[in-house]
Amino acid sequence: MSRSRGERAVLGRAVVSLFIAVGSAAAIEPTSVTLTPDVLKEIAQVEAEIDRIEAQTIDRLAAPPDNQVQQIELLGKAMLYDKQLSVNRNEACAFCHMPETGFTGPVSELNRTTGSYPGSVRTRYSERKPQTHSYAPLSPVLHYNPGQDDLVGGNFWDMRATGRRLGNPAAEQAEGPPTNPVEMGLPDMVCARPGPPPASDPKPVHLSDADRGRAASTFDQMAQSIAGYEASAEVTPFTSKFDAVMGGKAQFTPDEQAGYALFRGKANCNSCHRDGGPGEDPLFTDFTASNIGTPANPQLPYYLEDKPDALDYTANPAGRSFIDGGVGSFLVKGHPLSEPSVPDARWLPLAPKNNGRVQVPTLRNVDKRPYPDFVKAYGHNGYFKSLKAIVHFYNTRDVLPRCGSNDPGEGVTCWPAPESTANMNTKTVGNLGLTDAEENQLVSFMQALTDGYMSRD
Repeated sequence: MSRSRGERAVLGRAVVSLFIAVGSAAAIEPTSVTLTPDVLKEIAQVEAEIDRIEAQTIDRLAAPPDNQVQQIELLGKAMLYDKQLSVNRNEACAFCHMPETGFTGPVSELNRTTGSYPGSVRTRYSERKPQTHSYAPLSPVLHYNPGQDDLVGGNFWDMRATGRRLGNPAAEQAEGPPTNPVEMGLPDMVCARPGPPPASDPKPVHLSDADRGRAASTFDQMAQSIAGYEASAEVTPFTSKFDAVMGGKAQFTPDEQAGYALFRGKANCNSCHRDGGPGEDPLFTDFTASNIGTPANPQLPYYLEDKPDALDYTANPAGRSFIDGGVGSFLVKGHPLSEPSVPDARWLPLAPKNNGRVQVPTLRNVDKRPYPDFVKAYGHNGYFKSLKAIVHFYNTRDVLPRCGSNDPGEGVTCWPAPESTANMNTKTVGNLGLTDAEENQLVSFMQALTDGYMSRD
């Protein structure tokens, strides 16, 4: 997509001094994972939709609304759909967060297989599946609750976008992917050679202190505008059937009603995926972390990124022995690829009890998909390929036997071992005693959490 000089000026004023184009990455031959024709076809469709939305947003920027908050939201939307913010000018933030899937991964074939998504350098993949942007700005700044003896808040699976610097976890989350070498790939917020930067030169674009400060401030403002858009009614609308029922504008079907009763009762989902209470919005998360015992996802390309690529970068030196330590790893050593917030050293004693735990995701839009056969992935690593599968896992993790190698019953009559047994949740997961019909009723209820059932106007 080409832009007129006027359109570029609109965006240029917003991100002046932020990115300096100095060329693109050298061609990298796949050494481990090849994108199949089906994946490439889907990616092309997603990219075309990203271009369409960006062009539409730029048209609106030419005559922005009078309301300043709406102006910031509109600018944030433009940033979210802008591929120019990646090292090879080929990947917008929205590549992993599209509206038709509830602002999470929009490529069915990737969800069905790898679970994680390729970065701007297409042979590099993250170790986790994309989370949803919907409702993410409503997470509190990460803090320790001594009454619960738990960390609460933040963004990212490992809570590393704490929000403590900018006062907004979603804004700090928006600063993670642009400088993550396996995502948008910039080694420096003002540089366009694929990252990471050399250890001897961590800020490879050499700016004066004043210019560096201006660039950093603009980067923060860009991220805050993205968070503003994510908090807008376009992304976080509260328009599901559940909301309509709570407002007296609709009624659950018998299966949905039965599923809701199970959700709050026998299945114990509501203990973590809170449906609201005094002073609470029904966000279907408590913003804590948990290790539900998810098996490793053997299809993650990240396991194969244990050798230098064509740019001499090794994303995962541990190879197949990598185990995701979740929040505990962040507290001990930060994140090796992307760290928008520095860990608080005072929380280091909390690391052992958080090893293996990942943030409890919202269940809003958990089943939102563009068509019935579209595959969505679930769990921090995308191991589960349907909502029914992860409900069955919650119900039977500790009841069914361990799977053997290449067991045809995997996910139905047996489960693989957990990726990590550290701090595994055995109180609310593993042996719920649900029938197959009750599992289906839970799925029916969670499908009623899909936005778009009613108008937000």
